[in-house]
Amino acid sequence: MDARLSAPGIPTDPFADEHLRCAMAMDTASAPPAEQFDLFRTWYTELAEIQLPRAERHIFPARQQVWQLGDLALGTIRLPGSGFDIRWEHRRRPLLDHWVLSMPFSRSPSGAMEAGKPRMRCLALPDVGLTHDDLIVALFLPRTLPATNSSRLEASDATLNFLADYMLLLHRSLPSLKKGDLPHIMTATANLFAAALTPSKDHLAGAQGPVDAVTTARITKILMERLADRNLTPDKLCRAVGVSRSRLYRIFEPAGGIANYVRRKRLLKTRDVLADSSDRRSISIIAEQWGFSDASAYSRMFKLEFGLSPKEARELGWQGVKHATWLNIDQPIEDACTLSSLLINNSLGLSPQGDPEAAKSKPKRLVGIDTSPATEITLLAGTATC
Repeated sequence: MDARLSAPGIPTDPFADEHLRCAMAMDTASAPPAEQFDLFRTWYTELAEIQLPRAERHIFPARQQVWQLGDLALGTIRLPGSGFDIRWEHRRRPLLDHWVLSMPFSRSPSGAMEAGKPRMRCLALPDVGLTHDDLIVALFLPRTLPATNSSRLEASDATLNFLADYMLLLHRSLPSLKKGDLPHIMTATANLFAAALTPSKDHLAGAQGPVDAVTTARITKILMERLADRNLTPDKLCRAVGVSRSRLYRIFEPAGGIANYVRRKRLLKTRDVLADSSDRRSISIIAEQWGFSDASAYSRMFKLEFGLSPKEARELGWQGVKHATWLNIDQPIEDACTLSSLLINNSLGLSPQGDPEAAKSKPKRLVGIDTSPATEITLLAGTATC
């Protein structure tokens, strides 16, 4: 029997409209430098044996955050990165048999986080590895899901990359999610993993929403990388992502169409450049850089979008003043009532942000995690900060 069932007419969760909060946060900064790695090891004593073959410093700065998404758990682990080799090995007598999808990130010399190769592993199987990453994002999936109830899964690199994109999109959407979204997250995730790992017509149909969300995220990433390309056309975008023209138009319908979306993002770029007092190029040159060859047409579009002329925006920006319309240029659409809609809007930059008061809420206990004083775990409430 499902103990979560309730009597008819009684809400199953009176807090469904509350924003989702970080369930658990752990930071080695709470321990003296010489004890920080030992504290880090205690976080995973039930999962793996952790060793430190090489460390360039005596301190070990690390932080982990976990969000409980129904029967799923989504976590981020910040590590000291280059200069530290961390060896892990699954326990010989595992207490958990979850599957874990993880995506590592390493900081480049320029300071940007670069994604590595995603992995899918089962905690119940022998496994060993060495890492010196700066950040790991991980999704823990119970074996109760139809697609993960086996101890052996076969997935191509393309499949793992697609699932990792969904995980990262879900992580970016955490500030917008509410407790009432948790059942939808479970269903969407189960459908997507079933479609990816055990494809069938029914599984693909059930996963269409999250598949569209991941596709949208990939399209917007390519768009932002090529935003200054005047020769970027819908056909080129379709070929780069592998979608049809009709599907491209359908995906961008919430944003008023693909052309409107690109125009808006380019206007935002010019607005940010104009506000930079170190860039003293003429307004027409800046506009042309972002695809606006007609200066008068650009000025009209800019004023229609922001309520002031490019010249006025530059004057205010150089004075350190932000116009009121700058703060809410990307408004969420009102009918984003499903998880798929929310994820798609998030990809388009249209999702609302989380409740700023969430971080002030009381700490919340994460069911199933040891919170005894011996582990020195600090439980906090908050939103995604990675």
